[in-house]
Amino acid sequence: MKKLGRTLHLWLGLVCGSVFVILGLTGSVIAWLPELDRMLNPELLQAPVQQGARMGDPLRVTPSAVQAVFDRLEADPAYGRPSQLAFPSFAGDVYVATYRVPQGKSPFELAVSRQVMLDPATLAVLGERNWGETGLSRPLLMPTLFHLHRYMVAGEAGKTVVGACGIVMVILALTGLILWWPRPTWTSIKAALTVRFGGSWPKLNYSLHRAAGFFLAPALLVQGFSGSYMNLPAVIAPAVNVVAPVSSTAKLKNRDPGAGLALDVHAALERAQAVFPDARTSRIVIPKPGVPYEIRVRQEGEIRHDDGATRITIDSASGQVLRVVDPLAGPRGDVLLSWMFPLHTGDAFGIAGRIFITLFGLTPLAFMVTGVAVWLKQRRSKHVVRNRMAAAAAAAAA
Repeated sequence: MKKLGRTLHLWLGLVCGSVFVILGLTGSVIAWLPELDRMLNPELLQAPVQQGARMGDPLRVTPSAVQAVFDRLEADPAYGRPSQLAFPSFAGDVYVATYRVPQGKSPFELAVSRQVMLDPATLAVLGERNWGETGLSRPLLMPTLFHLHRYMVAGEAGKTVVGACGIVMVILALTGLILWWPRPTWTSIKAALTVRFGGSWPKLNYSLHRAAGFFLAPALLVQGFSGSYMNLPAVIAPAVNVVAPVSSTAKLKNRDPGAGLALDVHAALERAQAVFPDARTSRIVIPKPGVPYEIRVRQEGEIRHDDGATRITIDSASGQVLRVVDPLAGPRGDVLLSWMFPLHTGDAFGIAGRIFITLFGLTPLAFMVTGVAVWLKQRRSKHVVRNRMAAAAAAAAA
C-alpha cells in the first residue's frame, strides 16, 4: 500500500507541482481581489459617497434604482441592453454592467466580457474594461491573475486542467497521510511531527515536508476539493448528490418559451424580494426572450459574504418563481456546496481566513522545493548503491 502511495505521490507531485505553485501564488493575491482591484482602479470601481453616508456602510439598492440604471444603458447606443447587472453592496461601490463579447470556438480561448461601471448616484459612466482580456495594466492586472488562477489563461481547456489538478491535490494529501503514518509508538509519532535540522539539509527537507504535510493535509483536502468543484461542477455535484441531495442547476426556460419579456427588471426584482424580503439583492442576469431572470441575493447568516449563494429563477413572461436555491434551508448537498467558494477564498472565516489563505498559497512552492530535494537525494542514494553493487560484482568476477 505504501509503495503504491509513494509512487502516486511522487509522480503526481512532479507532474503537477509547477501548476500548484502558480495556483498557490496567484491565490495568495486574489484572496484580496476586490480590495486590490479598487485600490488599483479607483476611477473605475469607486464612486463618491452620498451625503449622510460613510465609505463602507452597507447599501441596499431598490428595484426602481436598478431599473433606472438599466434604462439609462439601454437608451444609450454606446452601451445598450446589458446581459447582467451587479449592484453596489457598500457606500462607495459602483454598478457593474456586463456585455457578452462574441468569442471563437477554440477551447483555449478566454471568454471576454465588456464591463461598464456606473456611479450609483448620478448614473454617470465611470469607465469600462474587458474582463478576460489579459495584460499588466492597472485595469487588467487583477482580472489577469484571476484568469491565471482559474483558467491558466487557457479558456475552458485550462479550466478543466485546473479542476483536474484539484482532484490531484486531494490524492496527494491522502497519499501523503499514508506515507506520513508512523508506527504506533510515542517516539515514532513525535519524530513524524518534528522538524529536525541537526546540521543536515536533507534531514531538514525531509522532516519539514513530512511534518508540514500532516498539519496542512486538511487545508489541502479542502482547497483541492473546492477548487475541483468550482471548475468541474458537472463532475463533483453528482458525486456529492450520491451522499447528500443537491438541487438541479440545469438551465431553465420560461413556462411558455414563445412569450416575450413581459416582466421588466423592476418587477423581477420585486418578485425576488418578495421571496426573501430581508435579503440583500446583489445581481441580476437579464435574459433574452423565452429565458427566465436569474437573481442572486445574500441572506443574513450565509457563509458567503460577497454576493451570497441564494439564487432565484423567475419566469420573464409570467413572473412565476421557477426555482429557488437556498443554502440556508435547502438540501444538505446545497448547504455543503455553498461552503466551497468561501472556504476556498478564506472568506468563510473573515479577515483571519483570508490571511490564512494568503499564507497557505506559499505552501505549494515550499512542498515542491522540499519534495524535489528529497527525491533528488533518494535518486543519488540509489545511484551510489547501484555503483557500489556493480563495483563489488566486477571485483568478485575479476
